[in-house]
Amino acid sequence: MIPPSPSVGSTLQCIKRDHNGQEVWRYEGTVRDTSDAMVMIEAVFNRDDRDMGYVVFRRGDWLYEWFFRDRWYNIFELHDVDDQRIKGWYCNFTRPADWDEEQLWQDDLALDLFIYPDGRTLLLDLDEFAELPISVRDREEVEAARADLLAQVGARTAPFDRIKG
Repeated sequence: MIPPSPSVGSTLQCIKRDHNGQEVWRYEGTVRDTSDAMVMIEAVFNRDDRDMGYVVFRRGDWLYEWFFRDRWYNIFELHDVDDQRIKGWYCNFTRPADWDEEQLWQDDLALDLFIYPDGRTLLLDLDEFAELPISVRDREEVEAARADLLAQVGARTAPFDRIKG
């Protein structure tokens, strides 16, 4: 049985865990959309500014974040705190998410994909992913998820329909 989903407008605790299921970060978001297989929240970046070399995350930047029970990734659409422009999409490769009415949790598998506003892509943390002690099945699922995301970017399906160019 699928647990109840959170209500639109409610606050959801988002728990990022490592590949072993250990909590590494927790933050809150406001539920904006939900179904049996997906939750979309709006959240604010609440850490100090971080220059990642390919994008700068600034305190107060806001994000739309999609989590899925049936996909091996999530999608974060990053908006600038000052002018609300889309800075890009940050996709974490993860085990499928799960949630109840108050919390959402997901195991991060280190590999990430950044999509620039013009559609260019950058695969991140490949070395870290290669060193994770995870199963062959997990690696195959991540590779299939990567192909799925790249196909969505190429086809400009939502939320990538706002790519310029």
